[in-house]
Amino acid sequence: MTTNMTCGQAAIALLEQYGVDTVFGIPGVHTLDFYRGLADSSIRHVGVRHEQGAGFMADGYARASGRPGVCCVITGPGVTNAATPIGQAFSDSVPVLMLSSVNGSGDLGRGRGRLHEITDQQAAIAPLVSASHSLRAASELPVAMADAFDRFASQRPRPVHIELPLDLLAAPALRVETPGASSAKPGPSPATVRAAAELLREAKRPLMLVGGGTVDCAASVKRLAELTGSPVVVTVAAKGVLPDDHPLCLGSTLVTDGTQALLASADVVLAVGTELAETDSWVDRLEIKGKLIRIDLDPRTIARDYPATVAILADAGLSLDAIASALDGQKPAGRIPAAELERLRQENLSGWPALQMKHRKVLDAVRAVLPEDGMIASDMTQIAYTGNYYFPMSQPRCWFHPVGYGTLGYALPAAIGAKLARPESACVAIAGDAGFLFTVQELATAVELKLPIAILLWNNDALGQIAGDMVHKGIPEIAVKPRNPDFQMLGKAFGAHVAKPTGAAQLKKALTDAFTADGPTLIEVHQNSAWLD
Repeated sequence: MTTNMTCGQAAIALLEQYGVDTVFGIPGVHTLDFYRGLADSSIRHVGVRHEQGAGFMADGYARASGRPGVCCVITGPGVTNAATPIGQAFSDSVPVLMLSSVNGSGDLGRGRGRLHEITDQQAAIAPLVSASHSLRAASELPVAMADAFDRFASQRPRPVHIELPLDLLAAPALRVETPGASSAKPGPSPATVRAAAELLREAKRPLMLVGGGTVDCAASVKRLAELTGSPVVVTVAAKGVLPDDHPLCLGSTLVTDGTQALLASADVVLAVGTELAETDSWVDRLEIKGKLIRIDLDPRTIARDYPATVAILADAGLSLDAIASALDGQKPAGRIPAAELERLRQENLSGWPALQMKHRKVLDAVRAVLPEDGMIASDMTQIAYTGNYYFPMSQPRCWFHPVGYGTLGYALPAAIGAKLARPESACVAIAGDAGFLFTVQELATAVELKLPIAILLWNNDALGQIAGDMVHKGIPEIAVKPRNPDFQMLGKAFGAHVAKPTGAAQLKKALTDAFTADGPTLIEVHQNSAWLD
């Protein structure tokens, strides 16, 4: 890296050297030297309408590409506006780098009433990231960047924050060398591999439960599943790791009673890259009676809640391949019969309430026209909850849902980030009417970028899930049926295409047209539409 640049410029130049090609943000008086660097770089800057949008776009970009997403925000309100998407990325193990300014070094912690001041900005964001670096000297910049990208490459991928005080941001940068290689993800110990292989070899009813930590080792999951004959249950974060039409795949159905009962009947459970969290199953605790093998990169996760018979603190793909090799073609003592799995699949698709049957009609139309590599970013909305375990996927990194943190407003900006990461893939944002309004301003960003995104707006004129919960608990329905705008007129006001289909065929056409349009298309489907009955 050359000298004669400020630290702000140097930060952007370092991003280039780490292979970053896109940064999401809004320029502000406290980020001018970052933007001086962006102007001199090959990095594409995507100007957003709100820092929350920048964070969600970085998240969607990272989920779609497998590379870190980057957002650049100002001191104070920029950081706190982006805190929600950073929290979502932390919960869902998404590599996002938040680059921010902070008040001058001499002002930190003094409460002088400076512009955008937080008395301790680093403390405000620290619980939502794996590391927060508050730099005090130019020499610390390459070290902090190296740490961030090393974490992304070798540890559980979670957000990292780097902040530069205003005086340092504009100060001359020191000469720094080209980044070195990041650490590799750890492999498993031979002893744990042998122990896991022995348990699987003796198993009569083995079962695999795979989470988001397996999105980059789908072939390894498939190999071990077929070698052991283990049925595979995927979490929402792992949809598509094993194609839903594979005879051993039970999909993301851990929320169903039948799949939970099957899990309880397994004598050996191999849980890979999953926290086994509440939001994976919506029960306080899963019943796991068999011996448990856990594979995870996070030492805190691997020992939490569900004690493992064998714990493998290592990369999922390396561990699965090592276990498969250790089995050396030897099959387990038994397997769950295929007929039992087929009965479970049919049971999971039966007895659904009327509302979910409406969801299925819409989701079936989406599936019919969405290419196999098409991506869906979904919001916290009832139709997405149905889609989490109903919508079939054949590839990983195609279904993005804010599972853990559960924030509203995710779908549209995440879809923008995903589409920018993979412009060749069709992209759908599925949002409810309430969640869509959280980040509706990013419709302007999509229009400006001419992104052909299909925005499927599920409109029930309510916060439907919460309204139903209130009724169930005998609580009066308070603030759950707010007045909505005319979404068709709203879409047109932003310059988007709009559609309001009156049947499945019209919905399919609207979606197909949206995939090749010269900008986003807002496709509104009302829950009370006659064609859904």
